[in-house]
Amino acid sequence: MKTERGGTTPGSAGQRFPGYDVAGRSDKWDAATKAVVLGRLEPPAPAKFFDTAEEAIVRPLLDRLLAQDEEPRVPVFEVVDRRLAGREGDGYRYDDLPEDPEAWRLSVAALDADARASTGLGFASLDRQAQRDVIERVRLCERTWQGLPAKHVFSLWTRYACAAYYAHPWAWNEIGFGGPAYPTGYKNLGLDGREHWEVRERDAHDPVPWARRAEEAKKRHAAGLSEKKEEAR
Repeated sequence: MKTERGGTTPGSAGQRFPGYDVAGRSDKWDAATKAVVLGRLEPPAPAKFFDTAEEAIVRPLLDRLLAQDEEPRVPVFEVVDRRLAGREGDGYRYDDLPEDPEAWRLSVAALDADARASTGLGFASLDRQAQRDVIERVRLCERTWQGLPAKHVFSLWTRYACAAYYAHPWAWNEIGFGGPAYPTGYKNLGLDGREHWEVRERDAHDPVPWARRAEEAKKRHAAGLSEKKEEAR
Protein backbone atom coordinates (compact mmCIF):
# COMPACT_ATOMS: atom_id res chain seq x y z
CA MET A 1 0.00 0.00 0.00
CA LYS A 2 1.40 3.35 -1.06
CA THR A 3 1.44 5.88 1.80
CA GLU A 4 3.34 9.03 2.66
CA ARG A 5 2.59 10.80 5.92
CA GLY A 6 -0.45 8.56 6.21
CA GLY A 7 -2.03 9.54 2.88
CA THR A 8 -3.17 6.62 0.70
CA THR A 9 -3.82 6.88 -3.03
CA PRO A 10 -5.09 4.15 -5.39
CA GLY A 11 -2.71 2.12 -7.55
CA SER A 12 1.07 2.10 -7.68
CA ALA A 13 1.84 5.00 -10.04
CA GLY A 14 3.69 8.08 -8.78
CA GLN A 15 1.54 10.38 -6.70
CA ARG A 16 0.47 13.70 -8.22
CA PHE A 17 0.14 15.18 -4.73
CA PRO A 18 2.81 13.34 -2.73
CA GLY A 19 2.03 12.93 0.95
CA TYR A 20 -1.39 14.54 0.73
CA ASP A 21 -3.91 13.12 3.18
CA VAL A 22 -7.35 14.72 3.17
CA ALA A 23 -8.34 12.71 6.25
CA GLY A 24 -5.59 14.48 8.15
CA ARG A 25 -7.89 17.49 8.38
CA SER A 26 -10.82 15.57 9.81
CA ASP A 27 -10.46 17.44 13.10
CA LYS A 28 -11.64 20.55 11.20
CA TRP A 29 -14.92 18.92 10.11
CA ASP A 30 -18.12 18.91 12.10
CA ALA A 31 -19.19 15.64 13.72
CA ALA A 32 -21.70 14.66 11.03
CA THR A 33 -19.27 15.28 8.17
CA LYS A 34 -16.46 13.45 9.98
CA ALA A 35 -18.67 10.41 10.59
CA VAL A 36 -19.77 10.21 6.96
CA VAL A 37 -16.34 10.67 5.36
CA LEU A 38 -14.29 8.55 7.75
CA GLY A 39 -16.98 5.87 7.59
CA ARG A 40 -15.96 5.35 3.97
CA LEU A 41 -12.56 4.15 5.22
CA GLU A 42 -14.04 1.33 7.29
CA PRO A 43 -13.47 -2.29 6.11
CA PRO A 44 -15.90 -3.13 3.28
CA ALA A 45 -19.02 -5.14 4.16
CA PRO A 46 -19.95 -8.42 2.41
CA ALA A 47 -22.10 -8.21 -0.72
CA LYS A 48 -25.85 -7.87 -0.16
CA PHE A 49 -27.21 -7.39 -3.69
CA PHE A 50 -25.00 -9.38 -6.06
CA ASP A 51 -24.65 -13.13 -5.64
CA THR A 52 -21.25 -14.85 -5.78
CA ALA A 53 -21.32 -15.44 -9.55
CA GLU A 54 -22.38 -11.86 -10.26
CA GLU A 55 -19.74 -10.48 -7.91
CA ALA A 56 -17.04 -12.32 -9.86
CA ILE A 57 -18.16 -10.41 -12.97
CA VAL A 58 -18.94 -7.00 -11.46
CA ARG A 59 -15.65 -6.60 -9.58
CA PRO A 60 -13.45 -6.81 -12.70
CA LEU A 61 -16.00 -4.81 -14.72
CA LEU A 62 -15.68 -1.90 -12.29
CA ASP A 63 -11.90 -2.28 -12.08
CA ARG A 64 -11.54 -2.17 -15.87
CA LEU A 65 -13.86 0.86 -16.16
CA LEU A 66 -11.74 2.73 -13.60
CA ALA A 67 -8.33 1.27 -14.56
CA GLN A 68 -7.96 -0.08 -11.03
CA ASP A 69 -5.46 -2.79 -11.92
CA GLU A 70 -3.29 -2.64 -8.81
CA GLU A 71 -3.63 -2.30 -5.07
CA PRO A 72 -4.67 -0.35 -3.15
CA ARG A 73 -8.08 -0.19 -4.81
CA VAL A 74 -10.95 2.05 -3.83
CA PRO A 75 -13.73 -0.37 -2.70
CA VAL A 76 -16.07 0.60 -5.51
CA PHE A 77 -17.84 -2.76 -5.74
CA GLU A 78 -19.05 -2.56 -2.15
CA VAL A 79 -20.48 0.94 -2.64
CA VAL A 80 -22.32 -0.06 -5.82
CA ASP A 81 -23.61 -3.23 -4.16
CA ARG A 82 -24.88 -1.31 -1.12
CA ARG A 83 -26.61 1.30 -3.27
CA LEU A 84 -28.43 -1.34 -5.31
CA ALA A 85 -29.41 -3.33 -2.23
CA GLY A 86 -30.89 -0.17 -0.69
CA ARG A 87 -32.37 0.99 -4.02
CA GLU A 88 -30.42 4.25 -3.71
CA GLY A 89 -30.69 5.44 -7.30
CA ASP A 90 -30.03 8.82 -8.86
CA GLY A 91 -33.70 9.80 -9.01
CA TYR A 92 -34.09 8.97 -12.70
CA ARG A 93 -33.62 6.14 -15.18
CA TYR A 94 -33.61 5.68 -18.94
CA ASP A 95 -37.04 4.83 -20.30
CA ASP A 96 -35.63 1.92 -22.31
CA LEU A 97 -34.09 0.31 -19.21
CA PRO A 98 -35.82 -1.05 -16.10
CA GLU A 99 -35.09 0.26 -12.59
CA ASP A 100 -31.37 0.30 -11.82
CA PRO A 101 -31.20 -2.92 -9.74
CA GLU A 102 -32.83 -4.95 -12.51
CA ALA A 103 -30.84 -3.13 -15.20
CA TRP A 104 -27.62 -4.08 -13.42
CA ARG A 105 -28.60 -7.75 -13.17
CA LEU A 106 -29.61 -7.86 -16.83
CA SER A 107 -26.49 -6.07 -18.06
CA VAL A 108 -24.13 -8.19 -15.96
CA ALA A 109 -25.70 -11.37 -17.37
CA ALA A 110 -25.44 -9.87 -20.87
CA LEU A 111 -21.76 -9.03 -20.36
CA ASP A 112 -21.03 -12.61 -19.39
CA ALA A 113 -23.05 -13.93 -22.33
CA ASP A 114 -21.15 -11.65 -24.73
CA ALA A 115 -17.82 -12.85 -23.36
CA ARG A 116 -18.83 -16.51 -23.73
CA ALA A 117 -20.11 -15.97 -27.25
CA SER A 118 -16.95 -14.21 -28.41
CA THR A 119 -14.25 -16.08 -26.47
CA GLY A 120 -15.78 -19.26 -25.11
CA LEU A 121 -15.02 -18.12 -21.55
CA GLY A 122 -17.03 -16.28 -18.95
CA PHE A 123 -16.12 -12.64 -18.36
CA ALA A 124 -14.60 -13.38 -14.95
CA SER A 125 -12.20 -15.92 -16.52
CA LEU A 126 -10.78 -13.56 -19.16
CA ASP A 127 -7.50 -11.72 -18.76
CA ARG A 128 -7.60 -7.96 -18.30
CA GLN A 129 -7.09 -7.07 -21.95
CA ALA A 130 -9.79 -9.46 -23.11
CA GLN A 131 -12.15 -7.97 -20.50
CA ARG A 132 -11.35 -4.49 -21.81
CA ASP A 133 -12.11 -5.63 -25.34
CA VAL A 134 -15.56 -6.93 -24.35
CA ILE A 135 -16.36 -3.71 -22.48
CA GLU A 136 -15.10 -1.62 -25.37
CA ARG A 137 -17.54 -3.33 -27.72
CA VAL A 138 -20.35 -2.12 -25.49
CA ARG A 139 -18.96 1.42 -25.39
CA LEU A 140 -18.64 1.61 -29.17
CA CYS A 141 -21.97 -0.04 -29.97
CA GLU A 142 -24.46 2.42 -31.45
CA ARG A 143 -27.40 0.05 -31.41
CA THR A 144 -28.86 -2.70 -29.26
CA TRP A 145 -26.39 -4.95 -27.46
CA GLN A 146 -27.57 -8.31 -26.12
CA GLY A 147 -31.12 -6.94 -26.34
CA LEU A 148 -30.23 -3.83 -24.30
CA PRO A 149 -29.49 -0.21 -25.33
CA ALA A 150 -25.69 -0.23 -25.35
CA LYS A 151 -25.12 3.48 -24.75
CA HIS A 152 -27.46 3.55 -21.77
CA VAL A 153 -25.97 0.39 -20.28
CA PHE A 154 -22.47 1.85 -20.52
CA SER A 155 -23.73 5.09 -18.97
CA LEU A 156 -25.33 3.11 -16.12
CA TRP A 157 -22.06 1.31 -15.38
CA THR A 158 -19.84 4.39 -15.52
CA ARG A 159 -22.27 6.55 -13.53
CA TYR A 160 -22.25 4.16 -10.59
CA ALA A 161 -18.52 3.43 -10.89
CA CYS A 162 -17.42 7.07 -10.96
CA ALA A 163 -19.79 8.16 -8.20
CA ALA A 164 -18.44 5.42 -5.91
CA TYR A 165 -14.80 6.08 -6.78
CA TYR A 166 -14.77 9.84 -6.33
CA ALA A 167 -16.72 9.74 -3.08
CA HIS A 168 -13.80 7.96 -1.41
CA PRO A 169 -11.04 9.87 0.46
CA TRP A 170 -8.31 7.89 -1.30
CA ALA A 171 -9.53 9.25 -4.64
CA TRP A 172 -9.51 12.74 -3.10
CA ASN A 173 -5.85 12.24 -2.19
CA GLU A 174 -5.17 11.22 -5.78
CA ILE A 175 -6.64 14.42 -7.26
CA GLY A 176 -5.67 16.79 -4.46
CA PHE A 177 -9.25 17.53 -3.46
CA GLY A 178 -9.53 19.35 -0.15
CA GLY A 179 -12.59 17.53 1.09
CA PRO A 180 -15.66 19.13 2.63
CA ALA A 181 -15.50 22.93 2.55
CA TYR A 182 -17.73 23.22 5.59
CA PRO A 183 -17.09 24.64 8.14
CA THR A 184 -13.60 26.04 7.38
CA GLY A 185 -14.19 27.16 3.78
CA TYR A 186 -11.53 28.24 1.27
CA LYS A 187 -9.71 31.57 1.04
CA ASN A 188 -7.28 31.26 -1.88
CA LEU A 189 -9.64 30.95 -4.82
CA GLY A 190 -7.41 32.41 -7.56
CA LEU A 191 -5.71 30.51 -10.37
CA ASP A 192 -3.27 28.02 -8.85
CA GLY A 193 -4.26 29.29 -5.41
CA ARG A 194 -3.72 26.83 -2.57
CA GLU A 195 -4.56 26.78 1.08
CA HIS A 196 -1.62 26.42 3.46
CA TRP A 197 -2.54 22.78 4.06
CA GLU A 198 -2.77 21.79 0.39
CA VAL A 199 0.07 20.17 -1.57
CA ARG A 200 1.56 21.36 -4.86
CA GLU A 201 0.97 18.99 -7.77
CA ARG A 202 4.02 17.06 -8.89
CA ASP A 203 4.84 17.42 -12.61
CA ALA A 204 1.78 19.54 -13.35
CA HIS A 205 1.08 19.72 -17.09
CA ASP A 206 -1.45 21.08 -19.53
CA PRO A 207 -4.35 18.56 -19.64
CA VAL A 208 -5.19 19.27 -23.29
CA PRO A 209 -2.28 17.32 -24.80
CA TRP A 210 -3.08 14.45 -22.42
CA ALA A 211 -6.71 14.48 -23.58
CA ARG A 212 -5.55 14.29 -27.19
CA ARG A 213 -3.32 11.33 -26.38
CA ALA A 214 -6.25 9.61 -24.66
CA GLU A 215 -8.49 10.08 -27.70
CA GLU A 216 -5.75 8.77 -30.00
CA ALA A 217 -5.36 5.72 -27.76
CA LYS A 218 -9.12 5.08 -27.93
CA LYS A 219 -9.02 5.25 -31.73
CA ARG A 220 -6.07 2.85 -31.89
CA HIS A 221 -7.87 0.46 -29.57
CA ALA A 222 -11.06 0.65 -31.63
CA ALA A 223 -9.06 0.05 -34.81
CA GLY A 224 -7.48 -3.00 -33.18
CA LEU A 225 -10.92 -4.41 -32.40
CA SER A 226 -11.96 -3.89 -36.03
CA GLU A 227 -8.85 -5.72 -37.26
CA LYS A 228 -9.65 -8.66 -34.97
CA LYS A 229 -13.18 -8.84 -36.40
CA GLU A 230 -11.79 -8.93 -39.95
CA GLU A 231 -9.32 -11.66 -39.03
CA ALA A 232 -12.12 -13.70 -37.44
CA ARG A 233 -14.05 -13.56 -40.70
